[in-house]
Amino acid sequence: MLARYRYRIEPTEVQRGMLARTFGCVRVVFNDAIRCREAARRAGEKISPTDVQRRVITEAKTTDERAWLREVASVALVQSVRDADRAYRNFFDSLAKRRRGRRMGRPRLKSRKDSRQTFRLTRNGFVLRAGGQLYLAKIGDVRVRWSRLLPSDPSSLTIILEPDGHYYVSFVVDVDPAPLPQIDREAGVDLGISRLAVVADTDGQCLTIANPRHLARKLRGLARLEREKHRRAKGGANREKTRRKLAAQHAKITRARRDHHHKQALILIRENQAIYVEHLNIVGMVANRRLARAIVDAGWAQFIRLLQEKAERYGRTVQAVSRWLPSSKTCSSCGHLMDAMPLEIRSWTCPKCGAAHDRDRNAALNILTAGRAEKRNACGAQVSPLDGEAPGEEAGSSQGLRAAEHVKGRMVYVL
Repeated sequence: MLARYRYRIEPTEVQRGMLARTFGCVRVVFNDAIRCREAARRAGEKISPTDVQRRVITEAKTTDERAWLREVASVALVQSVRDADRAYRNFFDSLAKRRRGRRMGRPRLKSRKDSRQTFRLTRNGFVLRAGGQLYLAKIGDVRVRWSRLLPSDPSSLTIILEPDGHYYVSFVVDVDPAPLPQIDREAGVDLGISRLAVVADTDGQCLTIANPRHLARKLRGLARLEREKHRRAKGGANREKTRRKLAAQHAKITRARRDHHHKQALILIRENQAIYVEHLNIVGMVANRRLARAIVDAGWAQFIRLLQEKAERYGRTVQAVSRWLPSSKTCSSCGHLMDAMPLEIRSWTCPKCGAAHDRDRNAALNILTAGRAEKRNACGAQVSPLDGEAPGEEAGSSQGLRAAEHVKGRMVYVL
């Protein structure tokens, strides 16, 4: 499987100038590729990616207007054209519904004012020296802060300039799977805001993962820096200094959140053979202006992505249950479905069986049972229709929940 290994690099002043020139050339070539495709579309001409590359790189280098493209590595320019072609293919696949996920928009031009710049090199554009330095084509040997060893020879790399002014290199390497010994425990995960996640497992235990609220704890300092930046004159050196301070604070928040997610995801993967999570419409939920900041601060999408990546590497399973599962308002003891469950209600008592529930723990139990039922039904297990009565509890089962409503239709999964 492929993985990314990221390191900090420390280019010299001359190398920074060459990196800036490469960033600019890559951006210009990407924009030229989009303009070329749009011009061909308006003219009714069918153009291939090879023709686009020939026009915006090979032929452009012979003109006075784009002669400076010869000063940077051609590998980076070719990869930029391929990025533009990939953007168009994603756009067309999204229109034709061949691509999963939210709809992709038409490729847009890149701006030179973007504070984050990148370019990519393949194997013929870089060399790893024996002394630990990284040679980049037409840039030279760059010092790398090796925080860990690479597991294999990289197939490509990406040079990144972050908004805080720091440079990074991200290697793409092939990593061998390292499956962990199989265990019987499975877990359901309910994501939240006050708590990052509540985990209910088949051993009857309930684990709470705290939400450190990295952004919320830094809001006061960020607001002060924002006010300071807007007091500075646009285009001035002092405004740029404050912008970098602000970007550095945001970078610290991002790194702290990512570190917390990595550690918690690894713990869950090591302790559970299968993990079931709810398939949340995070993009739609962020549209709620009252909860958008808290949802983004929690970083649900990143946490789920890390769970999936680690599960693939360590031989575990991460399965998403339907977003329409009424996990919060279904009793995990008898299967009774409440009519409504507002967000302010954090604990409730089932009117049918009298069981007292914590909202998040009850949702985690429902997600666990629904996920296990879907897994079992995929192997040919029986699915019982809902006849107004909750199904009986199966002997020997360790879960409190025995029923969960299906996505579209009145179906109950029985374990």
